[in-house]
Amino acid sequence: MKSAPTAPITDSQKLQKMLAQAGLGSRREMEVWIEEGRVTVNGKVATIGTRVGPDDLVKVGRRIVRMPAPEQLPRVLLYHKPEGEIVSRDDPEGRASVFAALPRLRGAKWLAVGRLDYNTCGLLIFTTSGDIANRIMHPRFEVEREYAVRIMGQLTAEQIIRLKAGITLADGVARCESLTDEGGEGANHWYRIVLKEGRNRIVRRMFEALGMTVSRLMRVRFGIVALPARLKRGQCLELTPQETQRVLQWLQPQPDVATEAAVHGTAETRNRPRRSSRAK
Repeated sequence: MKSAPTAPITDSQKLQKMLAQAGLGSRREMEVWIEEGRVTVNGKVATIGTRVGPDDLVKVGRRIVRMPAPEQLPRVLLYHKPEGEIVSRDDPEGRASVFAALPRLRGAKWLAVGRLDYNTCGLLIFTTSGDIANRIMHPRFEVEREYAVRIMGQLTAEQIIRLKAGITLADGVARCESLTDEGGEGANHWYRIVLKEGRNRIVRRMFEALGMTVSRLMRVRFGIVALPARLKRGQCLELTPQETQRVLQWLQPQPDVATEAAVHGTAETRNRPRRSSRAK
């Protein structure tokens, strides 16, 4: 059976979208470049809203950027981030970066889909498509993020209700879509929680607001993409063309697609961290 086709690229499209699809950065980054006058179309400085087609000459500085062919799939990479790495290419403190572990690209760059803080491990998604990154990360799409959370102690029934109802933080209310008790040993207890947002340190701050200390935090799913059990810490895995097609289909505005099983496993088979693991 032939795989489903990618969304067709029309005769013309917005310049910032075309640049993002070419792997130069996110749409927001491309809009900044356009506003700064770094992009020209047919020899003229471009503006936001400019539309381009296959025959237009697009340049970023002196570099010619060509519109991706309709059949050209973007690349999507999964990375099992260990604790002790930052999701940034530049760090004044010289800490290890997740980008050092990724395969090198020519003519494009890996874009991180969301972030994980220095002490959080688990699933990171990278792509060469700024359009994919934007669709997954943008708050209005409310893509689910699932985490395994280990805390010192155990939540009370009242605290669970507060997490589901919503907790007021400095930057607004945050709530869990679901919360599952995963058990524990000794003073440690595991929970699975699902959120539809990715504000900075949101999970840790929610538990801190309840007076609870998170001793380990691991992202195990982002939308339909789950962390494969076989993917060990510090390792990468690129999605196959068929898996990439599934991600593209999921990102289309079809309400039933978002309920598919995860690319690398269902909720019953997703990777579960060992309870004996020590937090770093």
